[in-house]
Amino acid sequence: MFGKILIANRGEIAVRLIRACHEMGIMAVAVYSEADEGALHTRLADQAVLIGPPAPSESYLRGDVIIEAALRTGAEAIHPGYGFLSENADFADAVRDAGLVFIGPPASAIRAMGVKTEARALMEAAGVPIVPGFQPDQATDAEYLNAAARIGYPVMIKAAGGGGGKGIRVVHHANELADGIAAARREAQNAFGDSRVFLEKYIEAGRHIEFQVLADQHGNVMHLYERECSIQRRHQKIIEETPSPLLTPDVRAQMGEAAVAAAKAVGYTNAGTVEFIADQQANFYFLEMNTRLQVEHPITEMVTGVDLAKLQIRIAAGEKLPFAQDDLSQRGHAIECRVYAEDVASGFLPATGPILLAAEPEGPGIRVDAGVVTGDSVGVHYDPMIAKLIVLAEDRGEAIKRMDHALGDYAILGVTTNMAFLQDVLRHPAFQAAEISTHFIDEHVANWREPDGDLPDTALIAAAMAQQMQSQPVPSSVGGSEDADIYSPWARLDSFRLGGH
Repeated sequence: MFGKILIANRGEIAVRLIRACHEMGIMAVAVYSEADEGALHTRLADQAVLIGPPAPSESYLRGDVIIEAALRTGAEAIHPGYGFLSENADFADAVRDAGLVFIGPPASAIRAMGVKTEARALMEAAGVPIVPGFQPDQATDAEYLNAAARIGYPVMIKAAGGGGGKGIRVVHHANELADGIAAARREAQNAFGDSRVFLEKYIEAGRHIEFQVLADQHGNVMHLYERECSIQRRHQKIIEETPSPLLTPDVRAQMGEAAVAAAKAVGYTNAGTVEFIADQQANFYFLEMNTRLQVEHPITEMVTGVDLAKLQIRIAAGEKLPFAQDDLSQRGHAIECRVYAEDVASGFLPATGPILLAAEPEGPGIRVDAGVVTGDSVGVHYDPMIAKLIVLAEDRGEAIKRMDHALGDYAILGVTTNMAFLQDVLRHPAFQAAEISTHFIDEHVANWREPDGDLPDTALIAAAMAQQMQSQPVPSSVGGSEDADIYSPWARLDSFRLGGH
């Protein structure tokens, strides 16, 4: 087993991985940009190394600087977390070339799944269902038009070399296709340095369902069931749950087998996620494979009792998976909400500033994976996610109630958050009836506004009285003496009491 691991990330995932290392008796090295000096992950780590200015391109995306930091601190392995360099095959190769262990899949698997058109071809060859599409290396607008007509509108234009919701356009009519392709190409070039795009049949009212897979270096490959991630804004997930209310046991088994086949097709090891799009009749098709740990991995941990972060480390150290597929099962229902510092009513714009208070909810079945605490700040340079709130309950209905209650008990002051919005989604009759799709937000809460925050008159009166009492002078005759002790608690009019506030 490793003695020291460098965590090449920041925020809540860095905190999560540092804690996993410490539970295993492994020292953890953090890296940080100038904007993250003193951040929670740097305070929790055994060592912290400055790697550059705030811009990710000058810090968290500098693989050479990160590898040098690992070598200098005596780390034996690097865990990339998610985002940044986690799906960068060149970085994975460079880590191994430096004599270090990359806690993730082989670079060959990252490359195979990194180009979406090539991944589609691989999956088709492996017998995994794929969405009807058109995936040329080069094509004219006329060829795209002919292909779209053959596939049938609406079609989705997608970036060949990326993911995360970037470089995507949905086209409903032929006269929109050329402009959609041009826009998708520009966004893909800016995001991934690769302007290639391809077409897929657009599954209307689709459900986004993904399967967690694990594979060790001894040929064992298995899945840890599904996560439904259909509640999204701008192609970004905000609420995930497991089990999916759409799947029957038979469909679940078929999708699990397809996920395992996908992992085997690319010689996969470590943790990964195979993503599918399904229609409302549970017909499913391969979307992509994320060759890393997912943001939403905690809900899988909750229902399976498996610690994915620790297993990633054990697999990278050469250990066998300690269980077989038949040993795994789902117990209860788990939901995760991503808590963002953002103004939903203003179009989900990021909200920055100091965290004056972060009081996390507590109770049975409640877990918080946070990247900030009271006194920290949300800056302009990185994703504004504050924390992931996760709950586990006996069934879906109870899990929704528990999550609603936990969101209500989560106090974050100093920045605007999306928690009231998340509560309204959870309370919506369509969500509670599991009538969901990737269009849920656009269809049901597109014009959401912050609930009226006016305080009741009684609260305002009480606040005014308290302020008035605090401003009053202490009577000179308090305690029955003209020279009474002005420092005595009995001489105060501000509601002070012994043993409390």
